[in-house]
Amino acid sequence: MLTGSAPISADVKNFLKVCFCSEVIEGYGMTETAGGCVTTRIGDTTFGHVGGSAANIKIKLKDIPEMGYLSTNDPPTGEICFWGPQITKGYYKNEEKT
Repeated sequence: MLTGSAPISADVKNFLKVCFCSEVIEGYGMTETAGGCVTTRIGDTTFGHVGGSAANIKIKLKDIPEMGYLSTNDPPTGEICFWGPQITKGYYKNEEKT
């Protein structure tokens, strides 16, 4: 089973694992990234993270100084930028949003 779009609590994740006798993998992605670009690994029993990136994805945390978002903050903050073959280059026929 795969969950995404919002963090899942440890209690709910454990309940689903027991109820359905199945692994529950957490993922993160956006429409622009064609879904999950990062997922937890099967067998990972820890909570509070979404795992590592897919093999063909590069991820960068970009500083936004005017908002106080810096990769040097503790914890690091910034804009999450993805690069890879499945990442869209822009919005279809919408230059303004691109």
